Order: sequence, then structure tokens, then C-alpha cells
Amino acid sequence: MKISSLFTVDGYGVVVTGGASGLGLAFAEALATNGARVTLLDVASQRLTVETERLLAEGWDVRGAVVDVSDHAALDDAIAAAAALYGRLDVVFANAGIDSGPGFVSGWVGAGRPRNLAGALEHYTDERWNKVIEINLTGVFATLRAAARHMRPRKSGRLIVTTSLAALKCEAVVGAAYMAAKAGAAHLMRNIALELAADNITVNAIAPGFFVTNIGGGHAHEPELQRLVAKSVPMHRVGFPADIAGLALFLASPASGYITGQQIVIDGGWGLGEAD
Repeated sequence: MKISSLFTVDGYGVVVTGGASGLGLAFAEALATNGARVTLLDVASQRLTVETERLLAEGWDVRGAVVDVSDHAALDDAIAAAAALYGRLDVVFANAGIDSGPGFVSGWVGAGRPRNLAGALEHYTDERWNKVIEINLTGVFATLRAAARHMRPRKSGRLIVTTSLAALKCEAVVGAAYMAAKAGAAHLMRNIALELAADNITVNAIAPGFFVTNIGGGHAHEPELQRLVAKSVPMHRVGFPADIAGLALFLASPASGYITGQQIVIDGGWGLGEAD
């Protein structure tokens, strides 16, 4: 058997939440261009239409549906519709997420960063906290729950959660709610992996470091910020969505069949510390 055959996802039924941009779109493209049938779920209707039409024009089997992961009934219906359309549900990426606004310091790198009162604990509002937890943690729970209802009867499936390096490493520039939600999603992933292992359903997480996406107001697209962050990344560059496609394909494919409950960091070595 050729090892390459272990990475086949041809004909798979796939759902990606937050699939219209950034890492979610990279996950969707990685699987669609390798023969999977992919449903992109996203709250951004215009962007979803543009990306779905682009992928269809390129010849890939994709469809889009406007869904907010905080609307659990709509999320359940969308995942059920994908499973019915494909006659199977093989892979679900619980990827949708939002940023939580500023942390308690300003600026991504460097010594002497000023304190940021807007991100200080005593100024953190219930509304801000609850919204991030609702999307980034409870939304993951609701996505995994909906997917399990279709995977368990088949005793087969791949569930993949987008966490963050923030689940492992404190970062003062990132809001507290984001840190807590991503750490919670990582531990939720491990617990669900333990529960579903006997059903041959693997549950793993991808933990990105600094990637150029639209989260956080799209500031990651700024060349100067990329340059500053790259100085503290041992590989001396930031991540781009294309960098994550191979990992997504690996976790979705038979190649990862004996891996579950793991959080795989992809960060250019950023979490290891700074290097010259």
C-alpha cells in the first residue's frame, strides 16, 4: 500500500464552521481540492457567497449555509442537512470563533508595553465575556454534539477543533475571555475524545500561533505587525492559512486514525520561546 493512500478524503462529507475565511476556508479548500464534499457554515453571508462561488467555479464540490454557531437549532439543522445530502458525515471542523478585544497590555511584542485599561479585569464587562464564551467554547460544544449524532451510528468520524496557542500560553495582549475559551475548548476536546474513542471517532485540536487571518479586526494583515511578531518567532515569519492545510488534511484522513485527544500546535516555534 502506498503511504499516500492514507491521506485520501475522496468522497468524504465534511462540514467546516467559520468556513468563509481564514483558517476555516483553508481547511475547506484543503479537503475539497482533495475530493471531499464540503459544506461551509459561516455567519458572514456575503463572504460565504463569494468563497462558495469561487470554489464551485474551480470545480470543487462545495456548498454554503449561513449559520451562527450560537443558534444551536440552526446549527443542528445545517449539520443534519449536510449529513443527509452526502449520505454520510465524515469530518467536522469546529472552527468558528471571534476575538475578545484587547488584553491588559497594548502591543504584541517588546518590553515595556503599556498597560491597557480597556482590557483590565475590573473593566471587563459581562457582555464581552459571555459573547466570547458563547461562540468560542459553547459553539464548539454545540458543533461536536450535533456532529456526534450522525457519526456515532456509523461508528466512524473525525472531529477537529480550532483552539490556539492561547490554550497553552498566557498572552497579555489577548483578552481574558479568549484565553479561557480556547483553554476550555482544548479540555472539552480531550473529554469528548475519551467518550467517543470506542465509537472509532477521533477528536483532536489544531492550536495555531500567530496566523494572518481576519480575526481581531484584521490587524494581522498589516506588514509592520507581521514584521514585529516575526522577530519573536524562531522561524522568523508569521503563519498564513496555506501553512495549516497539510495538518488539516492529516487529521481528517485515515493517516491519523490512531490519534485522538491531542492538541497539535502549529506556530513556527513561537511557544518555545524567542531565538536569534
